[in-house]
Amino acid sequence: MHDPVLALLIFAGLVVASAAVLWPGRGLVARVRRFTRLTERVRMEDVLKQLYKLEYDRLPATVESVAGGVQIPRGQAVRLLQRLEEQRLVTAGASRFRLTDSGRTQALHIVRTHRLWERFLADRTGMRPEEWHEQAEEHEHLISAAEADDLASALGHPVYDPHGDPIPTAAGEMPARTGVPLTSLEPGQRGLITHLEDEPEEIYRELVGLGLGLMTPVERLRGEAGRVRFRSGEKRYEVSSATARNVTVEPSSDVADPRWSRTLADVPPGESAMVAGISPLCRGPARRRLLDLGVVPGTVIHARMRSAAGDPVAYDIRGALIALRRDQARHIRVRGVAPVRERAS
Repeated sequence: MHDPVLALLIFAGLVVASAAVLWPGRGLVARVRRFTRLTERVRMEDVLKQLYKLEYDRLPATVESVAGGVQIPRGQAVRLLQRLEEQRLVTAGASRFRLTDSGRTQALHIVRTHRLWERFLADRTGMRPEEWHEQAEEHEHLISAAEADDLASALGHPVYDPHGDPIPTAAGEMPARTGVPLTSLEPGQRGLITHLEDEPEEIYRELVGLGLGLMTPVERLRGEAGRVRFRSGEKRYEVSSATARNVTVEPSSDVADPRWSRTLADVPPGESAMVAGISPLCRGPARRRLLDLGVVPGTVIHARMRSAAGDPVAYDIRGALIALRRDQARHIRVRGVAPVRERAS
């Protein structure tokens, strides 16, 4: 006779073991993948990229800040910085390090490749946002400058990656980042999300899970110490201050009105609205389909009728009757709702 308690314990043990092996970002499989790609050249390039990030953010480049950013032991960071100094890619001061012109050029190539690859994954694949960074971390060390130029051309020379980070040009030009952390807004102050930091991965997953994306309008609300409350249209959120600091906003009094957060899914049959844009969360083939249908800013869409089950809904888009599911309609931001004007027969 089988012992149900023993069977339950065995099952629980298998679940725990599977989690330890397969847990995203921290499981054994993820760790093995990271260590297998950590050749000496890759480690040095990672340090160059971290030095550039510290320089761009105007933070001191110390052994500790390099080791923490690259997630390597302090002693290993010291050895890699010495190697880079020997190759004249880095100069060392009393306690801080600086990139030379050659080092900055190499660092910018890695940053450019990383962000172009993330842009490619966001626009051309169905890969989840949480997976972009790790994939780009691998490809940034494999693509030559010429291949990066070809990728940029194929993507239409994008200026920003899907997180809102600027993409360096082929000449190494990088625009300054603007905006302030969400925590800097005062209660009642409004802004537009311009950047979502993708590290650490746990916080980025939380932001993606909330449905936040670039160009999302927000308004800071009053909340408890250590917590940040805000709204986007009619939706309200509450996150820790640590999470909110990973959200960059451009302060503006012209955003965060509920109309900015209205989507096509909120437009009932018999009314119409004008497209304000497609949510940045809609990417890849799904975004291309909407664009091919003519869903671009300025297009007036008429909601005609619901299906018997209530979903999908038939919309008149540029003279064609198109059925869209609610989850698709939620990606289409609209403004100005008015009764549908029936076309003369």
